[in-house]
Amino acid sequence: MTIQLITFDLDDTLWDTAPVIISAEAVLREWLTEHAPNLGGVPVEHLWAIRERILSSEPGLKHRISALRRRVLFHALEEAGYDDRQANDLADQSFEVFLHARHQIEVFPEVEPTLETLAKHYALGVVTNGNADVRRLGLADYFKFALCAEDIGIAKPDARLFHEALQRGGATPETAVHIGDHPGDDIAGAQQAGLRAIWFNPQGKAWEAQKAPDAEIHSLTELPALLALWNSRHPS
Repeated sequence: MTIQLITFDLDDTLWDTAPVIISAEAVLREWLTEHAPNLGGVPVEHLWAIRERILSSEPGLKHRISALRRRVLFHALEEAGYDDRQANDLADQSFEVFLHARHQIEVFPEVEPTLETLAKHYALGVVTNGNADVRRLGLADYFKFALCAEDIGIAKPDARLFHEALQRGGATPETAVHIGDHPGDDIAGAQQAGLRAIWFNPQGKAWEAQKAPDAEIHSLTELPALLALWNSRHPS
């Protein structure tokens, strides 16, 4: 069957995630030091302990990472002596500071030209477990939809997330392909839902999972030719 829908993972597929998260964490800490001095230089371990405590009582927050991070901030501020109103206000403000910094992303240079080429021939979508917003990054026009795990409380590799993507993209599993860097969340998840899966592997790592991806690429620039080859072999 001819490919009609291409879905993309975001973090570590369209950009390198670690540097921006490290930077956003630093910006958040700096903001808290200035605006919430009672909190002081709270150890990261303490925030993780709060996170685990929240998840044990509200496991549904596991995939709602923005709500979870805000809740962690609220509890940390409350424990530092701020009353409910102050803790709420500071949690809201500090989370927005973090989210803004989290979107200071350097998209890989080949991303926009590749998306532009692909969008002429296929429907494109986003399937992500992260909280990056393509609208804030100026990429939304390339995509028919953006499906974030935290919006519906289901995360990759759950097949239901991919089934929802198929519905939004107006495609069947046979006419869709997913591209991502994670062997479990992206490759196994997509394949379990019946899609083909392309492993984005820019560092040339060895494949260690059980079932191999349907294809492997080292640069997104390889996508148009690969998909054209597939379609030439399986015309609709």
